[in-house]
Amino acid sequence: MITALTTPIVTDPVLIFLIVLVIILLAPLLLNKIKIPHIIGMIVAGVIVGPYGIGLLARDASFQIFGQVGILYLMFLAGIEIDMYHLKKNLKKGMTFGTYTFLIPMVLGTVTSRYFLNLDWLTSILLASMYASHTLVAYPIISRFGLTKSSTVIITIAGTIVTVLGALIVLAVCVGIHNDGEFNASEVLMLMLRLVIYSLAVIYIFPRVTRWFFKNYSDSVMQFIFVLAMVFLASSTAGLIGLESVLGAFFAGIVMNRYIPNMSPLMNRIEFVGNAIFIPYFLIGVGMLININVVFKGWDTLYVALIMSAVATLCKWLAAWATQLTYHMPALDRKMIFGLSNAQAAATLAAVMIGFNIGMFDEAVLNGTIVMILVTCTISSIVTERAAARMKMEQIENAEQNAASSSSHNQNTMIAVANPLTVPGLVELAVLMRNPYDRSGHLYAAHVRSDNSAGSKAIGRNALELAIQTGASVDTEVRPIERYDLNFVTGLTNTVEERDISEVIIGMHRKSTVIDSFFGTKIERLLESTHKMVVITRCFIPVSTITRIVVSVPDKAQYEMGFKHWVTAIANLTQQLGCRVIFCCNAEVKSYIRGVLHSEKYEIRNEYRDVEEWDDFVLLANRILDDDLFIVVNARRASVSFNPSMEELPTFLQKHFSRNNLIVLYPEQFGDGAITVSAYNPLGGDVASNPGEWWLTLSHYWRRLIQLRKRFTHRNRIKKIDI
Repeated sequence: MITALTTPIVTDPVLIFLIVLVIILLAPLLLNKIKIPHIIGMIVAGVIVGPYGIGLLARDASFQIFGQVGILYLMFLAGIEIDMYHLKKNLKKGMTFGTYTFLIPMVLGTVTSRYFLNLDWLTSILLASMYASHTLVAYPIISRFGLTKSSTVIITIAGTIVTVLGALIVLAVCVGIHNDGEFNASEVLMLMLRLVIYSLAVIYIFPRVTRWFFKNYSDSVMQFIFVLAMVFLASSTAGLIGLESVLGAFFAGIVMNRYIPNMSPLMNRIEFVGNAIFIPYFLIGVGMLININVVFKGWDTLYVALIMSAVATLCKWLAAWATQLTYHMPALDRKMIFGLSNAQAAATLAAVMIGFNIGMFDEAVLNGTIVMILVTCTISSIVTERAAARMKMEQIENAEQNAASSSSHNQNTMIAVANPLTVPGLVELAVLMRNPYDRSGHLYAAHVRSDNSAGSKAIGRNALELAIQTGASVDTEVRPIERYDLNFVTGLTNTVEERDISEVIIGMHRKSTVIDSFFGTKIERLLESTHKMVVITRCFIPVSTITRIVVSVPDKAQYEMGFKHWVTAIANLTQQLGCRVIFCCNAEVKSYIRGVLHSEKYEIRNEYRDVEEWDDFVLLANRILDDDLFIVVNARRASVSFNPSMEELPTFLQKHFSRNNLIVLYPEQFGDGAITVSAYNPLGGDVASNPGEWWLTLSHYWRRLIQLRKRFTHRNRIKKIDI
C-alpha cells in the first residue's frame, strides 16, 4: 500500500474549514452543469486534496470525527424520514430484498473469491460479507428530490438493515473462527441477545423521553440538541455492546420519527445541518481514503480491484432484479433499489480493516477495496440521480393530474393572528393541514385591529413577523395582512372575499367571565358572516406529540360542499404526524370518507367507529386521552348536516372536553354564493338565504323528536364506543 504524505500543505484549522466549505459550495455548482451528481464531486475532491492526492489536507481527527458523525447522521435521517405506515406496509418486501441482497453476494462472492482470487474458504466468506453490506451514500440525492417516503426507498432502507446485521454476524463468526480455530455459537447467540435487549430498550425508553421533553421544552435550539444527544446516545450504546453504531443511529431515527413531522421547523433544521456540514464532511473523508495510485502498482492489484468491483456491482443488481421479479415491480423501481444499495463505504471499510489487521486480507485486497469503494459510489450516485429524476417527474405529473381533477380553484388559507404566543402553533397546524404537493394556493396571516394605538400596532406587527418566521423555518411563505377595520369580524370577512380564502384557522376563545360563551362573540359572528371552512383550535401540547386523532362526524356530512376539503385536510394532518385517525360516524358517511381517501391516494392509518347519533360523542369523553386530538365536525344552522342537538355542543365541550386538545371544524357550506352582509349590521348575515330551506329545519326538528322518544324508551340501554 502506498504511503500517504506525512506533512500536509495546510494545517491551519481556519484554512482547513474554508477549503472544505469551498468544496461543498463548488461541487454542486460545477457538476450540475455536466449532469454529474455532486456526491461524486465531493468524493473526487477528497481524493485530490487528500493525502493520496496533492496532499493539501490530511485526514486528521476533524475529518475522522465529522466523517463518523456524517455516516451516523445519514442513517439517522434515513430512519427519521421514513413514513411508518409505509414501512409497515412494505416491511415484507424490505425483508425480502434484504434477504436477496445478503444471500446473493454471500454465495456469489464466496465462489468468486475462492476460485478467481485463490483465497481460502474462511477468507472468501469474510470478503463476501463485505459485498453484502452497503452504505446509503446516495441517500442525500433522494432527500433532495423529496422521495424519502417513496415505497421503493423504504424497501431499500429496510433491506439495508437486514444485510448490515447479517454482515455483522458473519464478521463476528469469521473473526472468532480465525482467532479460536473453531466456531463459537455462544458468541453469536450473545450478540443476538444483546441486539434484542438493546432494541427493546430503545423502543420503550426513547419515545417516552422524547414526548416528555417536547411537551415541556419548546425552545428550538434545545430540541435540536436533545435530538442529537439521543442519536449519539443510541449510536454509542450500540457500539459498546458490539453492534454497528450506524444501526443505533437508524433505530433512534425510527423511534423518534413519530415526534418530528416532515413539515416542521425541527425537521428543517435537522436536514439543513446534516446536508450542509456533516454528510459532505463524510463524503470528502471517504475520498481521502482512496488511493488511485494502487491501480498502477501492479497487475495483481488491478486484477483484484476489477474482480471486487464487478462482483459487488453484479450482486447488488441481481438482488434488485430478484426483488423486481418477486413483486412485479416496474423497471424504474429496480434501478432505484440498485442505485441506492450499490455503494460500498463505511461498513465495507471497517470490515476490510479488521480483516487486514488480523492477517486474513493482504495488501492487494485492501487496495482493491479502496478502488471498489470509488467505483461503486460513482455508479450508485449516477444511477440514483437518474432514477430519482424520473420518479420525481412521474410524481409531479400524478399530483398535477389529481389537483386538476379534484379542484378548480386554489386553496388559500388564512390564519387569524392576535396573540404572539399562539402564533407558532397556529402556523404549524396550518402547514400540516395543507397538501405538501399542492403549491397553487397561498398561506396568509391576518391581523385585524379596530384602533390605531401604538400598542395595538406593535402587538399586531409582532404577531405577523412571528408568523412569517415560523413559516420560513419550514420553507413556507406566509403572506402578512395588517388590516384596520370596523371590527375583527368585518375585517376577516372582507379579507376572505378579497383574497379568495378557502379556509380560516383561528385560535379558540378562552372564557374570561361566567356569562361568556364557549366560542366567544367574535367566533360566533364570524361563523354567521362567512360560509367558508373555519377551523377553531385549542391545543395544550405541541402538535408533533399527538398520538391519535379522533374525529366526530355528523350525519349527512357527505352532502356538504366542503366535505372533501375537510377530509383531505385531516388526512394531510394525519400523514404529516404519522399517527392514526379514528372517524366516529355512521356507515353511510364512512363509505364516503373512505372514497375520498382512496381517490386522493392517502395511505394513512384510518379506523372507523359506528356512531348512531351525532351527540353520542359525549360518550367518548373517557376515551379521549391527554395526547389525543379530538376534532368535532360541526355545521351551521339550516345546512344539510345541521342537527338541533348541535345547539348543545358548547355546553358538552365545556363540560366533558375542557382539558382535551380540541378542534371544532365548520366545513364550507351553502354553495358558492357569498352571504349578504348588511352595511347597517356588518356582524349579521342572512344564513338561510334560500327560502326553500325552511322545510329542512322542520325535518330536523321532527327527526329530533323521534330520537328523543327512542332514547326515552331505551334509556337503560348502555352503548360502548371503544377507541
